[in-house]
Amino acid sequence: HGVIPGAQFLRDINMGKKVDLKGKKVVVVGAGNVAMDAARSARRLGAELVTVVYRRRREDMPAAEEEIKAAEEEGIHFQYLVAPIEVVGEGGRMTGLKCLRMQLGEPDASGRRRPVPVEGSEFIVEAQTLIPAIGQRPDLSFITESSGMDISRWNTLNVNRETFMTNVPGVFSAGDVETGPDIAIRACAGGRKAAMG
Repeated sequence: HGVIPGAQFLRDINMGKKVDLKGKKVVVVGAGNVAMDAARSARRLGAELVTVVYRRRREDMPAAEEEIKAAEEEGIHFQYLVAPIEVVGEGGRMTGLKCLRMQLGEPDASGRRRPVPVEGSEFIVEAQTLIPAIGQRPDLSFITESSGMDISRWNTLNVNRETFMTNVPGVFSAGDVETGPDIAIRACAGGRKAAMG
């Protein structure tokens, strides 16, 4: 109880479904636009305290700067260099999220300094609802190896950038399955170009 995936949370709100936040404290895990949308939406649904936890620094957040600023202005709390490790609860209900403080270590393959846990730094972020908003990625499990479909190392479909056709004649792709997680308007534009292709 008390865990609602970010994309599902936003979809339910946008479809007009009643979304029941358990308790008045919400914690959001993630730092992209979905996390910012989820945090701001939870605040508007009546959450008194919404905390976003992110394992890197503010300047490393992938969300658009205007989204981060808007969330800050709406009273969303941010905890940086913090990684979640366990949901804690009692009687089948969530009471908080156990987290670890992080410090920046050596650079990783992307050139960014990798967050490493600070030993013995566990603490609890009190919350009755957890909204994980990380790791949105296309599910390509339906594509068989025998299809010959060209899948990138980022688990997206490679396409001809002019026509949006994949390497399989007659099969076109656009949106997150082609770009990776991105904004809806770009997916719409890609869909139109694929339709024209």
